Amino acid sequence: MPSSTALPLPSPKLTAQPGLLRRLLRDPQPVLDELAETVGPVCGLGFGPMRFAVVGDPPALRELFATPTESFRWNHKFNLLAVVVGPGSMIVSDGADHKRRRSSVQAAFSRRRLNGWIPMIAECTDAAIDDLVGSLEPLGSTVDMYRVGRSLVLEIVVRAMFGERMASHATEFGDLFQRAQDYLEAPAYRQIPHPLPFTARARVRKDRHSFDAIVDAEIAHLRAQPNGDDFNVLASLVAEGELTDAEIRDQVNTLIGAGYDTTAASLAWMMWRATLVPGLWDRLRDGADAVLGRPGDRNDPDHTTLAQLELADRVMRETLRLHPAGVVSPREAVTDVVVGGYCIPKGTLILWSAYLAGRNSDSWVEPLRFDPDRFLDLTPDQQATADAAWVPFGRGARNCIGFALAQMELTLIISRLAQRLDLTPTTTTMPRPVGMVVNRPEGGVPMNATARTEHPGHHQANRA
Repeated sequence: MPSSTALPLPSPKLTAQPGLLRRLLRDPQPVLDELAETVGPVCGLGFGPMRFAVVGDPPALRELFATPTESFRWNHKFNLLAVVVGPGSMIVSDGADHKRRRSSVQAAFSRRRLNGWIPMIAECTDAAIDDLVGSLEPLGSTVDMYRVGRSLVLEIVVRAMFGERMASHATEFGDLFQRAQDYLEAPAYRQIPHPLPFTARARVRKDRHSFDAIVDAEIAHLRAQPNGDDFNVLASLVAEGELTDAEIRDQVNTLIGAGYDTTAASLAWMMWRATLVPGLWDRLRDGADAVLGRPGDRNDPDHTTLAQLELADRVMRETLRLHPAGVVSPREAVTDVVVGGYCIPKGTLILWSAYLAGRNSDSWVEPLRFDPDRFLDLTPDQQATADAAWVPFGRGARNCIGFALAQMELTLIISRLAQRLDLTPTTTTMPRPVGMVVNRPEGGVPMNATARTEHPGHHQANRA
């Protein structure tokens, strides 16, 4: 549809917009729900240089993702990520620089390398559960499973990025990244670029320098002693030789920061959802036992066994439908863009929303109900509708480059947890979502945890 025939974006009353914008940039989920209900899943906010467009309608998103990337800018005036990920990161790059940087990282995420990480994910998960079980009281303990999952995912990501030699740095990386994550969750006005010392931004810069020093030392080691590690992303980037050392540092920083915080948050929501639905934890356990073998059996998983964890995969998909790690994702329009029959003017910051798409009532039956089995036995039309509305990792040339690793981690980790732990939430009330950059449950995941116990007749009943 030509822009001359497209409609202007619908918007709330002007008097309400300043308050909505302020709330959207602090606590987005309630505002997105309010806008979708009162204005629609595609709407505009603000004026002048502070123009925003919210796009959460699945058909409109399909159009948005199909629009050439040259119509958008990711290194825009509102992008506050560069101080954390670095100016050479692919997620703040445009044009030829983005294509070159992403191409190198994409090669490092080959299917062969992804499949090669599966035994490592299982090993790390079992080690984390062993440590947890060893700390539990005989009758169980209350544990924040979000912290357990966060540490586990961080170790997996560090091993994938750097290999076994650097695994001991996982805790150190976690400390360095935590201050950066806290900074990105601060109100936007506190993130205005400045060179002042003794501030949160200055501490983030200092932590980044510390990270760069570790990576530089490892790059030098890899050049002096190539190790032939086929499952090491940093080694792959160094050997390829297409990126400068500064670019390599920025890509690795991006992959660790984005890869562990988002996946840990998604795992937290999975544990909440899987333990609050009666019988679902037992179903996950039975499915994992059938595919992976009973705890203690020697059955190292690979891509063929992982693909058989069908219920765990559906739990992952249903969780990310309702709780995508990124509630909104920004890109700036550098030309007038038409989506859903509406014209988004040049210079508008587009906030596309996987959160709204995942809760769209035209795409999902009872969209707020958690039902992993909704993905079973879909007709071709239903499958196409679900595919268009399930976009937690985005679509097209700018989708999340680590989506396959995240899906593998979540599917395998939740299966192992169900096999080896009895988890009971301390409350039956779902927590409130918090986080502007990463959507996570407020208060973590407090669970009553015990080592796996058999319930009389459980397996016979479930197999009857």
